[in-house]
Amino acid sequence: MTAAQARLANTIDTFYGAADRTSDGAMAGHAYKRAVDDLDGVITREFDAPYRTTVLEPVGKMASFFPIINETIGKREKKMLDYDAARSRLRKLVDKPSEDPTKLPKAQQENDETKEVFDLLNDQLIAELPQLLDLRIPYFDPSFEAMIRMQVKFAEEGYEKLGGVQRYFAENVRDDYAGGQLDIQVENVLQEMRELSICGA
Repeated sequence: MTAAQARLANTIDTFYGAADRTSDGAMAGHAYKRAVDDLDGVITREFDAPYRTTVLEPVGKMASFFPIINETIGKREKKMLDYDAARSRLRKLVDKPSEDPTKLPKAQQENDETKEVFDLLNDQLIAELPQLLDLRIPYFDPSFEAMIRMQVKFAEEGYEKLGGVQRYFAENVRDDYAGGQLDIQVENVLQEMRELSICGA
């Protein structure tokens, strides 16, 4: 947010500074740039480390679990396919017995082993996925609260720093803004710009 504001402040300061450095607009643009620079300094000093520690790192830690979970789900799917294949082979041997008497016990053993492996993974996921989902809210509550508190502080700092820029505007500008007159003025200027031949008229 402050990086975008800083770029905008530099642009405004450049536009007004190039036109007339002593105009009210140039002084307001320069005051805005100074306020944004001050705000950026405050944000860097007071917000970056706490935001990283209380919001970004916990979110990153939680996100790091999901590749492992997805890998376990994928492994479970493969074990289910193995179990289905073993069960199918067993069913075929039961329906149509082989002349080799060792095939049926081997197929039964393979079926039992693949079922055991599948059930182990499946039971683990059935038991632990709901727990993970239930724990995500209490896990994120402190981060969410910290993020809201930092945004409130950011807004307060921004209001304080940018409030000083208002003194560079005439009293009627605030009234025009409140009455919607500035929007009309902006639209009129945009229309004049559209009518210029270099703007595609």
